Parts: sequence; C-alpha cells; structure tokens
Amino acid sequence: MCLAIPARVIEVNGDLAKADFGGVVREVNISLVDAKVGDYILVHAGYAIQVLDEKEANETLELWREILALEEEQSER
Repeated sequence: MCLAIPARVIEVNGDLAKADFGGVVREVNISLVDAKVGDYILVHAGYAIQVLDEKEANETLELWREILALEEEQSER
C-alpha cells in the first residue's frame, strides 16, 4: 500500500525542505513541486508530490488523527 502524508513546509533550502508532520519534523525533497514556507505538501517516500490548499490538508490530517486514535483504541483492547 502506498501512502502520502500531508505536511507543512517550515523551511526551504534549495530542493530540500523541513516539513512538519503534525509535530514531527522531517526533511523532504521538494524538487517535484513549487513549494514555499507555509505551504502544505503531500509527501510520499520522502518526496513532495503535490501542493495542497490548507483546507484539504487539514481535512486529511484530521482523518489521519481519527485513524490513529481508532488504532490506539483497538491495541488497548
């Protein structure tokens, strides 16, 4: 299964950016998109593959939070 995760760009240095994945910061290659600080990007395998609008990114992040909460509930049973 392939997953792409939204993140917010917090720093750009050439083709690399630091991106915030809901509190976890990782380096992402942004050479495939035109992203700047403050943009939301969709990241797959370390590469930004799309720039998202803030509303779409927040909706996707909320779905991820719900999935992780359900998974945590099930692991506690």
